[in-house]
Amino acid sequence: MKHFLRMLFQVCLYFYCKFLWRCLKFVMRKLTGRCELQRICYNTKPGASRTMKIETSLRDSKSKLLQTSVSVHPDAIEKTIEDIMELKKINPDINPQLGISLQACLLQIVGYRNLIADVEKLRREPYDSDNPQHEEMLLKLWKFLKPNTPLESRISKQWCEIGFQGDDPKTDFRGMGLLGLYNLQYFAERDAVAAQQVLSDSLHPKCSKFSKAEWEKKRMDKAIGYSFAIVGINITDLAYNLLVSGALKTHFYNIAPEAPTLSHFQQTFCYLMHEFHKFWIEEDPMDIMEFNRVREKFRKRIIRQLQNPDMALCPHFAASEGLINM
Repeated sequence: MKHFLRMLFQVCLYFYCKFLWRCLKFVMRKLTGRCELQRICYNTKPGASRTMKIETSLRDSKSKLLQTSVSVHPDAIEKTIEDIMELKKINPDINPQLGISLQACLLQIVGYRNLIADVEKLRREPYDSDNPQHEEMLLKLWKFLKPNTPLESRISKQWCEIGFQGDDPKTDFRGMGLLGLYNLQYFAERDAVAAQQVLSDSLHPKCSKFSKAEWEKKRMDKAIGYSFAIVGINITDLAYNLLVSGALKTHFYNIAPEAPTLSHFQQTFCYLMHEFHKFWIEEDPMDIMEFNRVREKFRKRIIRQLQNPDMALCPHFAASEGLINM
């Protein structure tokens, strides 16, 4: 009974707040002569702050047109904005900037949803050793990470040198499908120097770029390495969950002037790999069994950063040079 009363109170509070909010919106429109979308676009700077407010306003609207506008096809965005302007009785000649601002926001909102679909498609596609394209990507990964060391055979213990668990990497891709391979190859190809350095450090953590004084200060004399490829697949899982949960909206809405793409996601993976590597060394775990603890601590740190509406995960290496901070 107590649980039922608590639920009833929460439901009543929800509808009361919703009613109160609608009344407030009505009053604000009468006082300012502007609808909520206008107030957001004119009073909020471009980027995540504006786009996330526009997204919430459209999604929570009682109008079916506004509710469905966040999931239209990209080609229909221009027509959708015209319909919104007509519904809100806004003259585009008097308010030309509003249409431009709404279009930028909708491109980001719709693009984010489409990016989730693209990433999910790759995640669901299993690695197929009979597929020449899959095999070519895997062999390229070796070539980019170990350019001076020929792979003796497709099935080989050499794969362990770049952090796979056995002599055939295909079994390690089961959790993230082709997405894990796509990300690893992107990192190894677009940021070859950085990827090879991270691989080397993961095998020989004491030989990383930290100075001797820093090692002694951080007590890293017994530093533990990790399996590069396996951690890459694990960080792919982290990036995927940040994307699906919506946590990466802050980052993408701040760095992508229009629709975020798969390249933006892969650049974010590169950043997370680079940052996790530094974080792992700084944490100085006693053994590899502490991986889950370190990963969870790292995940919480990234989420805290992304809760800042002005946050963009700072690009600082080659794969991210195309990012634009709005």
